[in-house]
Amino acid sequence: MKQRYDFSKGKRGKIAPPEPEPRGKTRITIRIDDDLMDHFLKEADVSGGTVGYQTLINEALRQYVTGTAPKFEDTLRRIVREEVRAAG
Repeated sequence: MKQRYDFSKGKRGKIAPPEPEPRGKTRITIRIDDDLMDHFLKEADVSGGTVGYQTLINEALRQYVTGTAPKFEDTLRRIVREEVRAAG
């Protein structure tokens, strides 16, 4: 090992160039409430690592925007029907 190294021609910054962003994706910074983040992280854990939390958030947003997200009324009706069947 040398006693001294010459860094006079050195450059600051990353050694490797950044990986290119996937097409059709945009990197953003967003603040999400803790309870929502906990929900998506738990759902990602339940998947056993096959689906990431960002993918789940993206899918939830896509369902909302396209209008394919389950409606509250439909979900409530389904739950009531299931409970009535279970009780009867």
